[in-house]
Amino acid sequence: MMQEKQEETKSTNQKNTARSQGLYKAIWCWHFYAGLVFTPFLLILAVTGGMYLFKPQVEERLYHDLYHVQAQSQSVSPSAQVQAVKEKYPGADVLTYKPSDRSTRSSEVGISLKDHTYTIFVNPHNGHIIGKLDDSSRLMNQIEEFHGELMAGTAGDRIVELAACWAIVLIVTGAFLWWPRKKDKIKGVLIPRFSKGKNVLARDLHAVPAFWISAGMLFLVLTGLPWSGLWGNAFQQIATNAGVGYPPSIWVGSAPTSTVQTKDVADVPWGAETLEVPSSTAQQYTKVSLDDIVGIAKEQHIHDGYTISIPQEPQGVYTLSVFSPRAQDEATIHLDQYTGAVLADYRYGNYGFMGKLIALGITLHKGTQFGFMNQLMGLIICIGIAGIAISGSLLWWKRKPAKNIGAPKVPEGNAMRIVTCIIVVLGILFPLVGLSLVIVWLLDFFVIKRIPALKRFLNA
Repeated sequence: MMQEKQEETKSTNQKNTARSQGLYKAIWCWHFYAGLVFTPFLLILAVTGGMYLFKPQVEERLYHDLYHVQAQSQSVSPSAQVQAVKEKYPGADVLTYKPSDRSTRSSEVGISLKDHTYTIFVNPHNGHIIGKLDDSSRLMNQIEEFHGELMAGTAGDRIVELAACWAIVLIVTGAFLWWPRKKDKIKGVLIPRFSKGKNVLARDLHAVPAFWISAGMLFLVLTGLPWSGLWGNAFQQIATNAGVGYPPSIWVGSAPTSTVQTKDVADVPWGAETLEVPSSTAQQYTKVSLDDIVGIAKEQHIHDGYTISIPQEPQGVYTLSVFSPRAQDEATIHLDQYTGAVLADYRYGNYGFMGKLIALGITLHKGTQFGFMNQLMGLIICIGIAGIAISGSLLWWKRKPAKNIGAPKVPEGNAMRIVTCIIVVLGILFPLVGLSLVIVWLLDFFVIKRIPALKRFLNA
């Protein structure tokens, strides 16, 4: 009887071990392929993101002579500054005006000229033109474009979004692979094992740092996704339709029925991008001057650093936007261009819970919410992401056989099906992941399984 129980216990333990090993192999398989495909893109995001964190310091150094003027007691009006720009660049359309926020800072006038946009820097004390910058050639604008869309437009945006979504799969599967099988184990889990040989050390130098930065990496991914073209737009629409977007109280009078969104006419905070743009209807009046608009901004206690987007159409409005380093200072205000009436006033305090959360996430993502310490923490995470991307690639290359890519064998049975179902759920939450899964399965069924040499190379 005792022997039968021992054999039954032994059999049960063997089955449990087999299930555990099958689950481990299934998760390892997904982790391997996700890392193999998307590591290069994650490395690009980490490097460009780490550089963009220090945009204020870099631009201060690069454009110091354009940014700074000698403080004086007198000044010229905003309209006079814009007029000086028009005279200097005849035929240009004036798009924006950003007032000087201190006596030693230049004003900025945004113009469109021959299919290019430029920022013109003006001395607010005498109206003299200091210089201009082509917006498309500004270093940080190029880094931002590379970070957000690989300088490839919509296609690049979708690739970045896909890489970010699969990064979540990498984090989840990596956490499972890292999870200690022995509760009292510390080395190889929290600290690398330096005395167990090169192979063990190579594994630990990938897994252990990945654990320490996984929360920060997940935070950067989740706070970056609202900017993405597909998932971000859908999430924004859901948030608005669910009532956690802009509330009715921000409108003076009835809400507009316009199909134009604020992001189409101005660079505004995330929470106001889908805000409908009202119309200036009192066209029998003379247009309000830019000087008056600046005066209204002061009356409305708009935070310094705001930009005025100038209407280009008879029914257009002045849009004042504050894209502040701190989320709490954000504001988006629409003004009638003929009367100066406030048509909409939308600030951080008006945001719903989700809007506030996203706004804070974005400023933390950009490294502006808490100044230099925020930048430093972001840089540490970016360096960590780059480090685990490189260490993972080296670990794979060192272990890779000569004749195939060294992928783990796909386990058969329930384990792989369970893990695949979990990945499919993530594919539903993140549509591009789902689309990529469909493409992979089609390639596997119609191409890989029908070409023996390719099948052997992929170890499939």
